[in-house]
Amino acid sequence: MATVDTKTRPSWVLHPTWIVPVIPKNSVLEHHSLSIADGRIVAILPTEQARLLDAEQHLDLPGQVLIPGFVNSHGHAAMSLFRGFADDVALMTWLHQLIWPAETAFVSEDFVRDGSDLALAELALSGTTTVSDNYFFPNVMADRADRMGLRAQLCFPIIDVPTAWAQQQEEYLAKGLALRDSYRDHDRIEVAFGPHATYSLEEQTLQRIATLANELDAPIQIHLHETRGEVQQSVERIGERPIDQLQRIGMLGPRTQCVHMTALAEDDIKILVDTGAHVVHCPRSNMKLASGNCPVQRLLDAGVNVALGTDGAASNNRLNMLAEMQTAALLAKLDEGEPTALSAQSALEMATINGARALGIDALTGSLEPGKAADVIAVNLGGVHTQPVIDVVSQLIYATSGQEVTHSWVAGHAVVIDGELRNADLSELLSRAAMWRDPLSTFKQQQLLPNRS
Repeated sequence: MATVDTKTRPSWVLHPTWIVPVIPKNSVLEHHSLSIADGRIVAILPTEQARLLDAEQHLDLPGQVLIPGFVNSHGHAAMSLFRGFADDVALMTWLHQLIWPAETAFVSEDFVRDGSDLALAELALSGTTTVSDNYFFPNVMADRADRMGLRAQLCFPIIDVPTAWAQQQEEYLAKGLALRDSYRDHDRIEVAFGPHATYSLEEQTLQRIATLANELDAPIQIHLHETRGEVQQSVERIGERPIDQLQRIGMLGPRTQCVHMTALAEDDIKILVDTGAHVVHCPRSNMKLASGNCPVQRLLDAGVNVALGTDGAASNNRLNMLAEMQTAALLAKLDEGEPTALSAQSALEMATINGARALGIDALTGSLEPGKAADVIAVNLGGVHTQPVIDVVSQLIYATSGQEVTHSWVAGHAVVIDGELRNADLSELLSRAAMWRDPLSTFKQQQLLPNRS
């Protein structure tokens, strides 16, 4: 029996059929319950003992499994309004002809508010309790994530072109650092540096970011080695690969999160090992844009921490971590030509404890351990498509459809109960999202019309 001393009456005692704590590894508990008090997990104990606890609420969850809430380590929440806007087109068309022009035309505080609310609802309902986001007007996303009750890392964008949020590097940095100051003492929100990529920032700016992040002990999240073309262009432009450039200027370290990493040589993997930098894998987005595949199993075998992210809905269409884990596991097996590659347990770890490690919050969340924050979700394995439950973790990864999450708590506070959001009006936010459909559809037709002749 694992417990943490507390004099506070438990707010929740949860009685599932199974608990998968993630730590210890490969552990599945039956006939056990989880007690929450003061926003923390205070005990995991046999159910017959847990039922004797004096608690505000006892909740039976038959046929369900408790697991740590998912850590979605990379996304662009507001881009949920671009869902289906630029599908089945080549990457350069996707960027230059559709996404970037649409961002210029539409991105504003209202756009980010409505898109973030739509994304946060999807994330919460599908089990994400911690989200890392990188988009314009991060102040708006921070507010919306706080309202929804999620934990969040907000990576403020820095790029060498003017946007609706900032006009030049000094303004990007000033606004981002001010946002970081305003959330300095927040218990669920952290603000990180979000340089876009090596090809979209001058080296002088990258060096300054590296220096500031080191001084502040702040996380950095950057798109890196997203395609082979990006790597080749870097070699042609500056004579070295993007990861070599970042190592040379001192940007790689234990607080650096490298997103995508599809084009990797053995020397690149060694750099990740030597620096302690993390990798964030976004398999569905990489597949949809034909960007390449991250060699996840080779990275894990080398000792690199690999987390999981959905990316944005413009290049994925879903923000569902159950779907992302399944895709990651299947793609790794195909890529390696080896059915033992990326086991179900490893995929679950990528979406939970590995994500927490990448964001530097693994002492707080990512596993169900007494003393950690009560970031917990319940997943229903009672459907016909998940029966019989011979192996709980395998059913989670390979048999779910992505809609089985029934309950969610963040720091002990209920975010989803019986499949319903507690902190948002779903019909109202869907109505706001729908208002963007017609102007975006018209804009898309105008953008593509010149190429139809």
